[in-house]
Amino acid sequence: MSQHRSLRAASTLGGKRNVMKRFERVEILKKRGQWKSGDRITGLRKTKPDA
Repeated sequence: MSQHRSLRAASTLGGKRNVMKRFERVEILKKRGQWKSGDRITGLRKTKPDA
């Protein structure tokens, strides 16, 4: 009997995420020089992941 797809281990699912977490977006903005300390964390600009 096979195992249902939703019950597989998280490590085997892998795949590329198309949504970044807030801390990842802040790191990218810092690298680009678009983030200053003291800026608000909410309402961040859109960012694409560095390839």
